[in-house]
Amino acid sequence: MGGPALTSLAPTMQAFFIERLGRQRQASPRTIAAYRDTFKLLLGFAQDRSGKKPSALGWEDLGPEMVMAFLDYLEADRGNSARTRNARLAAVRSLFHYAALRHPEHAALIQQVLAIPQKRYDKPIVGFLTLEEMEALVGAPRSDRWEGRRDRAMLLLAAQTGLRVSELIGLDCGDVSLGAGACVSCSGKGRKQRAVPLSRAAQAALRAWMIERAGKADDPLFPTRTGRRLSRDAVARRVSAYTKVASPGCPSLSAKRPHPHLLRHSCAMSLLQAGVDTSVISLWLGHADARSTQPYVHADMAMKERALERMAPLSAPVGRYRAPDPLLSFLESL
Repeated sequence: MGGPALTSLAPTMQAFFIERLGRQRQASPRTIAAYRDTFKLLLGFAQDRSGKKPSALGWEDLGPEMVMAFLDYLEADRGNSARTRNARLAAVRSLFHYAALRHPEHAALIQQVLAIPQKRYDKPIVGFLTLEEMEALVGAPRSDRWEGRRDRAMLLLAAQTGLRVSELIGLDCGDVSLGAGACVSCSGKGRKQRAVPLSRAAQAALRAWMIERAGKADDPLFPTRTGRRLSRDAVARRVSAYTKVASPGCPSLSAKRPHPHLLRHSCAMSLLQAGVDTSVISLWLGHADARSTQPYVHADMAMKERALERMAPLSAPVGRYRAPDPLLSFLESL
């Protein structure tokens, strides 16, 4: 005997992943994984509420009330931020947009779910590390341990290139080019390929690590002891641990919230403070939109202070432009 019959929800969700995400959009593995995690959470939540197995759930079981309750659950019970909530909602919307063409009989319910609004939230000022704080963090791993030498090379590379943590752990040994035109190549969001140049310090650290690593071109650049790739959580734990180690020698670090993305922000701020144009920083970081670089401008207090110094004080008398030359005076009078 075969298994239980699937409702129209199950085959449509399967087709959404295979047809829409896989064939039509050619979504990256990271995007597919993010959507997969969203629907695993949603189906598990709906199962707990309705008592039905995921394969037995119908579209009527994922109405607006259920989806809204799921979004509230993400924030209240799982402690997700409004930003994460909105990302989960975007995945749900994408499925329902796809379903609208295949299930006109559920048009009213689908439109109600699509009408659920994104949640507004305050965008905090971007946090970043100063040069002294970055040097303290990068210097925290122990050089007498294999993991420490690996982590020092990894942290230095992250701070200098601004790679996302997913890009960092996805690097293979063959993605690093040393010598003339030294750079690291990676695949970022939207399958965008980019190459980021390496500083001398990063080259030296990577050269020493790669000699010790002795990996093949398609081996992970920063593996675990067993040869597997580090996970995002593993990198986050190491950044947090090294922040605690470095804080006694650099007290200002204790006030920072340690996470891998902080190194990406720090790279962007160091480039901005060095006078690099924001369009170049956007290309360096692999931003899909140059506007994504603007938060770093807002966070740079030194840049704002320099702008303030160039402003005339309010008490200064209002002057009148006078042409410095009779001929210019004539032209101004026309």
